[in-house]
Amino acid sequence: MRRILLSAIKILISAALLYFSLRKVNLYDLAARLNVESVGWIALAIAVLFLQIFIGVLRWREISSECGAPIEVRQGMRFNLIGTFFNQTLPSSIGGDAVRLWLVARAGAGWRAATYSIFVDRAIGLIALAIVIVASLPWSYHLITDPAGRSALLLVDFAALAAGVGFLLLGVLPFPWLKTWWATHHIHACAVIANRVIFSRKHGPKIAILSLLVHVLAVVIAWCVVQSIAAPVSFSQVFQLMPPVMLITMLPISIAGWGVREATMGLAFGYAGLMATEGVNMSLLFGAVSFLVGIFGGLVWIFSPEKAAQGEAPIEVPK
Repeated sequence: MRRILLSAIKILISAALLYFSLRKVNLYDLAARLNVESVGWIALAIAVLFLQIFIGVLRWREISSECGAPIEVRQGMRFNLIGTFFNQTLPSSIGGDAVRLWLVARAGAGWRAATYSIFVDRAIGLIALAIVIVASLPWSYHLITDPAGRSALLLVDFAALAAGVGFLLLGVLPFPWLKTWWATHHIHACAVIANRVIFSRKHGPKIAILSLLVHVLAVVIAWCVVQSIAAPVSFSQVFQLMPPVMLITMLPISIAGWGVREATMGLAFGYAGLMATEGVNMSLLFGAVSFLVGIFGGLVWIFSPEKAAQGEAPIEVPK
């Protein structure tokens, strides 16, 4: 019942936000703007998304090795594609991260190591995204002249940055109870791993470069869909507006970010003095590209050995 209720709430939120976002959007006009050239741009966006998933696998591999859950590149790519399917296509409270966790644990790592690898990977991705937004603030402030938009940008970004810094600090605080208290034991362990990965000479530079690439490629995907409908938006504008929207879309309150992404993108474009409808159009096509890749991930899941053997072997937690 709890899962059904959470799924129903997410569906309602997505539907409500999509309704309010699409009220002023002419979907027939959007469809009319898609032509043969658009297909090439959409195909390029799909290819870039596959590349982004692969880059994410390389980062996850660096992190998981420190968590006691080593994965091969091919295995990680398969797991990430399957996770994309569950993120994009199912109205479920499970989500792609939970499925990836299950797959890694089933592969022999156990629940603890699998959970740590997913959690630390997500945390580092969030910190990297917040840093990208902070670094682009001088240009974003020049683009967004609306006071409310500037305040919202600062609030969201520094809240995410504060959460990331607080998480890392948790791993270096010299309080023994952090390691033993049930409420902080696992979070502290993840923070220790995150610090070891980020600030090590072996993993740190790789993690930084891969994290930056993941977010830059998301902007490239958005730029491709902008080009597919010949929207009057420059690459620099997409680069400044897309990361904050990605940050807000990470909130787990809708299905695959649908509704939240469209509403936020429309507001961001409006605050930047651009046409809000173009922001919604870009967001819809961005979601469509993710959905198509998610379908491919579904095929990977259908024919995967993990699905064929699901539930057969017990998952042990290594001591």
